[in-house]
Amino acid sequence: MAEATQTRYRVEGMDCASCASKIDTAVRRMPGVKDVSVSVTAGTMTVNHDEVSDLTAIARKVTGLGYSVSQLAGKTAAAVAADKHAGCGHDHGGGEHSHAGHDHSGHRGHEHANHDHAGHDHSQQAAKGAIEGLHGHDHGPTTGPWWASKKGRLTILSGAALVVAYAIGHLVPSIAPYAFIAAMLIGLIPIARRAIMAAMAGTPFSIEMLMTIAAVGAVVINAGEEAAAVVFLFLVGELLEGVAAGKARASIQSLTALVPKEALLEENGQTRAVPAESLAVGAVILVRPGDRISADGVILSGDSAIDEAPVTGESTPVHKGVNDKVFAGTINGDAALRVRVTAAAADNTIARVVKLVEEAQESKAPTERFIDRFSRYYTPGVVVVGALVAIIPPLFMGGGWGEWVYKGLAILLIGCPCALVISTPAAIAASLSAGARRGLLLKGGAVLETLGTITAVALDKTGTLTEGKPKVTDIIGFGHSEAEVLTFAAALETGSSHPLAKAILDKAAADKALVPAASDARALGGKGVTASVDGKAIFLGSPQAAGDRIALSAEQTAQITALNDEGKTVSVLIIGETLAGAIAMRDEPRADAKSGLKALTDAGVKIVMLTGDNRRTATAIGSELGIEVRAELMPEDKQRIVGELKREGLVVAKVGDGINDAPALAAADIGIAMGGGTDVALETADAAVLHGRVGDVARMIDLSKRTMGNIRQNITIALGLKAVFLVTTIAGITGLWPAILADTGATVLVTINALRLLAPVRSA
Repeated sequence: MAEATQTRYRVEGMDCASCASKIDTAVRRMPGVKDVSVSVTAGTMTVNHDEVSDLTAIARKVTGLGYSVSQLAGKTAAAVAADKHAGCGHDHGGGEHSHAGHDHSGHRGHEHANHDHAGHDHSQQAAKGAIEGLHGHDHGPTTGPWWASKKGRLTILSGAALVVAYAIGHLVPSIAPYAFIAAMLIGLIPIARRAIMAAMAGTPFSIEMLMTIAAVGAVVINAGEEAAAVVFLFLVGELLEGVAAGKARASIQSLTALVPKEALLEENGQTRAVPAESLAVGAVILVRPGDRISADGVILSGDSAIDEAPVTGESTPVHKGVNDKVFAGTINGDAALRVRVTAAAADNTIARVVKLVEEAQESKAPTERFIDRFSRYYTPGVVVVGALVAIIPPLFMGGGWGEWVYKGLAILLIGCPCALVISTPAAIAASLSAGARRGLLLKGGAVLETLGTITAVALDKTGTLTEGKPKVTDIIGFGHSEAEVLTFAAALETGSSHPLAKAILDKAAADKALVPAASDARALGGKGVTASVDGKAIFLGSPQAAGDRIALSAEQTAQITALNDEGKTVSVLIIGETLAGAIAMRDEPRADAKSGLKALTDAGVKIVMLTGDNRRTATAIGSELGIEVRAELMPEDKQRIVGELKREGLVVAKVGDGINDAPALAAADIGIAMGGGTDVALETADAAVLHGRVGDVARMIDLSKRTMGNIRQNITIALGLKAVFLVTTIAGITGLWPAILADTGATVLVTINALRLLAPVRSA
């Protein structure tokens, strides 16, 4: 069987749910098309098709409906599958704990790499332009000022024609009806053309068709003045929808503006300004103090505080030095940095976030899918109700035809489903965008909806609850000062890349210790390291190895045992034949771990630690954080425990960062990857937190709950306004122009209400 190919398009002028529905229906009927996913808020369409599909014909079909369309980069299923397998072979730097950042250069699914964006298929662009000229559609790009768009110009023209018609009506009353009909036709002809094209493409009950029937029917019953006003109000409503949708779309797209256009490329000892998008992986750039970093990379030299708030939402600058990762769009603080580029412009962190959110917006939530199905029956039902209201009273109840046909036409306008259908995707898109701007990535509306129902969270220890790298916690001197113990230990570990050695060297650097040179250094397998420092024989190693060299007193042994019982690893220093001191190290909890876990328990969520680490260390960390501990687990054990929690009736989220977390992440209702984790964890997970704060899990759940509340409000607004105007129309209180406000007004209201979710996420 042929592999399905996925092609993505940017669609301009698609500002409401009915737009997406028309496009979906039309493209789905094209030969070779297997599936279509359209996102109003992202302004994108993804088509899954086989090789026989004519991409030019697909673009022509969409432009025929009145939209501008351009093809984005795409990938075959085979290529995606190959990337998935390739992801398993990434070098993760020795395991689970690359927490300074993430090398995105090997990440799957980013088809922009090495892609010449200036070289898109111009034949399709030319065809698009020709079709636009042929159909003369009024859907224009939603970027730029509203009055510069085709939709804006048509609305202004229709409004001006309505004013002129009123003026003529006062000056020459006898021709007033014709003036209003002419004013109405200026706006109605483009609407009717779109209605006919939609009907031919498989959507006979579009909002444009309902609008056309209502306007023409109003003219037939001598309500031309109201018909012209209704057409103008409809265009105003569409324009407002476009502006509101544009704001939601811009909230995530504005992230791309954070990346500077130029970079200082270092070559042959000199620097020159080059376009940031031209930077290749491996290039070296200079970042001056106060500049935005132009690419994801690794610091080669320099030491500075980096403001990561634009990308991760981290409120305070993060101190970074050599070998630390930096993100494009973040701001360098007080010192110049030399950075080696690790990701091309189209694959940097911001590009990945934008792409992830756009793809997520195309994934419909269960509530959204239900409302879509409901609207398929709702709209034809409205037409039937409108027809019955227009016909039954005059035929069987002695009502006047003019009065009841007028009411039936008003019901057509009241019943337009736009506000109802956009109520869910608008809220979800705003939430996805708001989350992404704060480092909370969610892969679709279904994930966002499920998060609010989470009742249990299982968290990995290393790299999730803890920093993922050991730190010196205690220094004990036995006859020597703590400074001397640290200095001699650092001398022995200089040049070593072992995590415990790095912890000692980092502590010495933080204390600004003067580390002497060591000579004749050699490692003793599984025991420690020896060297000569200042003419003295030095040994640093495990307490057991030290006990083989010299006798430890009961007091010294007790102190070392106490440190071990706290889950700490202890290295013992011997100078000559004397025990000089001990250094204790442990992978410490993240700064916000305790508060983040408290936020979850306060929300009524059960929490449990699942770790492969030894029971003593895990228990010590668990006691400090106040969390239930399951230790010494294999990957399949974590997966099994997640399954057990689900069988207890709990909705489970699994949080982790390593390869060994991938099975449990996949088994959970929601898998959440820490942002500094491995590619496998990020790809298996349903969501990710960029800056790895435990509190972000609670923030995700809170965002989900606020979103579902917003959706309920939107549905109430949409249906409530329709119900009110339905009653007042049948009672004869309101007419055609208030009826159109029941739809376009409700659509604007629910969109504005959804945009409230772009406000900052509450702190956990």
